[in-house]
Amino acid sequence: MLLETFGNRLKTIRENIGISQLKLSELTGVMRDQISRIENGQINPTLETVYKLSTALETPLSDLFDFSIDDNIVFKQYKIKPFVKWAGGKTQLLDKIKELMPKEYGTYYEPFLGGGAVFLNLTPNKAVVADYNSELASAYSSFKNSNDYQTMITELIKHEANHNEDYYYKVREMDRDENYSKLPNPIKAARLIYLNKACFNGLYRVNSKGYFNVPSGKKEVVKAYQPELFDDLHEYLRSPNITILSGDFEKAVESAKKGDFVYFDPPYDTFDEQNNFTTYTKDSFGKEEQIRLSNVFKELDKKGVYLMLSNHNTDFITELYKGFNIEIVHARRAINSKGSGRGNVEEVIITNY
Repeated sequence: MLLETFGNRLKTIRENIGISQLKLSELTGVMRDQISRIENGQINPTLETVYKLSTALETPLSDLFDFSIDDNIVFKQYKIKPFVKWAGGKTQLLDKIKELMPKEYGTYYEPFLGGGAVFLNLTPNKAVVADYNSELASAYSSFKNSNDYQTMITELIKHEANHNEDYYYKVREMDRDENYSKLPNPIKAARLIYLNKACFNGLYRVNSKGYFNVPSGKKEVVKAYQPELFDDLHEYLRSPNITILSGDFEKAVESAKKGDFVYFDPPYDTFDEQNNFTTYTKDSFGKEEQIRLSNVFKELDKKGVYLMLSNHNTDFITELYKGFNIEIVHARRAINSKGSGRGNVEEVIITNY
């Protein structure tokens, strides 16, 4: 009865203000089919969905129910974490990063997304995120489209069931095939996630030809598909207000305007050119790229964009960002191509506010 009452009220309010199911879907990020089933009393919406519908319709929560409800109720936020292990992940520095962030901002930008620890913890209502690694960006995009998401899950379950040493290397060698680039994104996304969970030390590394070349982690069982986490990721990322891009960082932030917030977490400047790991793609991120990034940072600063950047505490980096706020923090790095590159390191968090 409650479901039917809520659905009827939702439909009545929507029709009275002249919004179609399709338009409501675009405003909320809730699938049109799901809205239809809610209105027909067939499914129970989550509190998060109820809040989205109420906000989009500019309707008090109490108008959607046949009993009194506090319109100031605080809804449970998404509890999402990275779905892949990635070099330079920021999970351990989240509290410090959030402490230093601006209290209010417009659109959130993160052009070096990686594992997405900061982005996925914040779950901003509007965001533009990107990564130069096209396969990683495709993996995020596969959570956005419902059909792609289901295909990816099917592939992941298959990988889990077939996992052994020989199978790992068979999947690893897929990118050597000349037709690999033509495979659907969710197939490549499932491959990336499976390899990330099954490989040695969770290290993403490619050779000069762009081929993934990390050896097996020799695990008997690999858990690549995490239903609850993945469903939450799908629900959040499919919002039309979340834009996922693949490509250069400068292109990803070109639409940032005054009041927006950009978090830069690039491949780090190195203490030791040989021992530290920065090969996220076949194209390295060296000194010239660090200089180009600092120039983009300074141009955005002139536009009034809130900016934050993480990097190693090197003389080169502190000189590039002289005049901005620089705070030294300590982190422990667990992913590196060599064991000597893992351990406690000094990093900096640089802001312009």
